[in-house]
Amino acid sequence: MSSNLKKEYQRWKEETLAQTLSKSPERKEKFTTLSDHEIERLYTPLDVENLDYKNDLGNPGEFPFTRGIHSTMYRGRLWTMRQFAGFGTAKDSNERFHYLLKQGQTGLSVAFHMPTIMGYDSDHDRSRGEVGKVGVSIDTLADMETLFDKIPLDQVTTSMTINAPASILWAMYLVVAEKQGVSWDKVGGTTQNDILKEYIAQKSWIYPPRPSMRLIVDMMEFAKDHVPRWNTISISGYHIREAGSTAAQELGFTLADGIGYVQAGIERGMSVDEFAPRLSFFFNSHSDFFEEIAKFRAGRRIWARVMKERFGAKNPKSMMCRFHTQTAGCSLTAQQPYNNVIRTTIQAMSAVLGGTQSLHTNSLDETLSLPTEEAVTLALRTQQIIAEESGIPATIDPFAGSYFVEKLTNEIEAKALEYITNIDKMGGIIEAIEKGYPQQEIGNASYKYQRQVESNDKTVVGVNKYIDDSKQEVPILLIGEEVEKVQIQNVTKIKASRDNQKVEACLQNLKQAALGTQNVMPFIIEAVREYASLGEICDVFRETFGEYHDPKWL
Repeated sequence: MSSNLKKEYQRWKEETLAQTLSKSPERKEKFTTLSDHEIERLYTPLDVENLDYKNDLGNPGEFPFTRGIHSTMYRGRLWTMRQFAGFGTAKDSNERFHYLLKQGQTGLSVAFHMPTIMGYDSDHDRSRGEVGKVGVSIDTLADMETLFDKIPLDQVTTSMTINAPASILWAMYLVVAEKQGVSWDKVGGTTQNDILKEYIAQKSWIYPPRPSMRLIVDMMEFAKDHVPRWNTISISGYHIREAGSTAAQELGFTLADGIGYVQAGIERGMSVDEFAPRLSFFFNSHSDFFEEIAKFRAGRRIWARVMKERFGAKNPKSMMCRFHTQTAGCSLTAQQPYNNVIRTTIQAMSAVLGGTQSLHTNSLDETLSLPTEEAVTLALRTQQIIAEESGIPATIDPFAGSYFVEKLTNEIEAKALEYITNIDKMGGIIEAIEKGYPQQEIGNASYKYQRQVESNDKTVVGVNKYIDDSKQEVPILLIGEEVEKVQIQNVTKIKASRDNQKVEACLQNLKQAALGTQNVMPFIIEAVREYASLGEICDVFRETFGEYHDPKWL
């Protein structure tokens, strides 16, 4: 069979193909994916002749989960449509949340403003000019109460994109649920809480890596015992890709981060099956349609094998690479912004065909401002049309068996595993970060791609090809300076009206716990209940753990 195929392929090349090329050469000498992975002219059964269906693909819902983590996938339940939202005050964002839920969104996703991300209250000097600009401002429990006003936390799952102060925002969310009368075992959602990728890519850290890992493991342990439906970490490749990585680098470095978190949980004394089922992932869906589908499939297979073979997981849920996807913000252009609708649609289709569990679709105006209601509605409608009109969700993993997709899945898997092996040789992901390995690899890939765009080797429509100098007017959402004034008034009022003696006692108790080995979550929750602010709690950890400075910039 193989011999006959080889002969037939050779005959086609020498006769049919050669005749065509002699008359009309191909458009390029070499075709590559967005990540610069070479694409062959034609794929045949010869490219997948060693593929073992049971061991390499498996059926949906079964190890190694290449074809999907659920046996019915979208025939049983569509992915969660979770538009990232947040701006201005908690009241402003609460109104946007209610609007999106009325439009058919099925989960909430909170964007916090930069002071919250960096652990400062809105009245801090370093917050000036940044309040409410790129997300919602959350200083105390009062803001979190307003943010989720009239949103039942036992009926809606919430994803929070927060890392260094994740434990504090999660504590606030749990206390809001408490005040709603919702028990913690009914609260579902996700904290991104992936500090390792901050050192690699996004750079929004506060404390050094090792104490930061301690806080994360404290959350994992607390959730295991008290909040069983909560995903304590969303291990994030999204920002690694936004920083300029290739698809294989995104996969390799993200899964290496995941390995680091699993190892830390085991070292704490937890068994892998106690916490691993609540780990989830967050990936980018870029514009190279087939490369992204292959990346998602390869990611599920690698993670399943790592968890089973490396960590000895027995529970199938521990082996499932459950992931949220966001379309690629870095692919959007300020030039001809309506082109971004088409980019987002292609990327969303890749995510769905790749088997995502939830999805955010970027809005056309996101290179210019936070999304307007009109733009975010169109982005949501993109998902709904894929779900309801395209026919894509009707069958599971429709590209399985494609000679091209299966070969590409294998190749991306091999490259990602090469990165993981390199990191293992360095002693693990923290050591690799301290050596600057993933940072340097991503920097090199980003530089190479930018040079390719500038030399027209890679096309970005409207930027280096099909350029149109006429302006496309797009409505802009502007966050006025009055937001900062209102928020400072709010936090000043809370700090003046609360019982400051109780707050101080809670902060001192938290400090003692942080200096020792106790789980800090109960102490954070007690401080939050008394309306201790995010900045005050972060200051306790700054004093205890110190602050991190990138060694590359010292």
